[in-house]
Amino acid sequence: MRKLLLFCIMMISAVYSAQPFTLKSTGEAKEFRLTLYYGAQGKGAFVQYSGKKEIIPLQVKSFRVDTDGRSDGQPDIEYYIWNEMIGGKINGVYEFEIMQHQASNIIYTRAKDNRKFTLEMVEDEKYDGSGKYFLHGALLAFNHFYNNDFNITYPDGKKTAIELPAPDKPSFARQSIIDDYNFDGYDDIAFSVPDEGMGVYRMFDIYLYNPGSKRFEKLKEPDYSRSSCSCLCDVTVEKNKKLLKTGCRGGARWHQDIYRFGKNGTLEWVTTKEQSEE
Repeated sequence: MRKLLLFCIMMISAVYSAQPFTLKSTGEAKEFRLTLYYGAQGKGAFVQYSGKKEIIPLQVKSFRVDTDGRSDGQPDIEYYIWNEMIGGKINGVYEFEIMQHQASNIIYTRAKDNRKFTLEMVEDEKYDGSGKYFLHGALLAFNHFYNNDFNITYPDGKKTAIELPAPDKPSFARQSIIDDYNFDGYDDIAFSVPDEGMGVYRMFDIYLYNPGSKRFEKLKEPDYSRSSCSCLCDVTVEKNKKLLKTGCRGGARWHQDIYRFGKNGTLEWVTTKEQSEE
């Protein structure tokens, strides 16, 4: 059994973010609408109300996945709870359920009077592939399908424009992941596209957040002279050991290279593991 491949498939289904949701109030004398953006495990989330330029950051209060029905072929259910933050204080709480990219049981509780508002998806909204995250005070904007632009707007108003690698085939989508890739306590942002061959693994570009400069900086690729994979492919992290792992296929074998960050912040090769394909 290709344990490495199965592991990567599980990781893809578990951590890659979904599309943003446009929501509308129900049962209110005056309807209001908003768009909720979020990343893996609810990270990088914010809301933006229709007709407003301001964005309101959301702080993850709780995230869990119900997998009870998986053995019977039923989809997982993801449960999110976010604190809506304004001026460093909790202004309200969002509760959210997602199953097969459909949101339900959406409730917003206003903090000042504990009043609950019921929300629902706007069904006629066509998704154009755009994604946005709010991370470390910076607004990150990109597209999963139609272009390769990655734009960062920092709290001081300065902007950075980056061109991401394009998917090899139009049918392939770019995926975005928020995680702490260098184990410094600050979440980073990564993008991946399928490899240029059969699309059996994904090629990563990782942008690390530098708390000193308050900027995102692209992770420099390691020395591949001792590695089996000459790329940042199918990247996963092992937080307890502070290891970064990559995986690729060559012939009938899957290879996994393991790295750790050295004192100068560069990736250093540790070892390589191989598994034959069955």
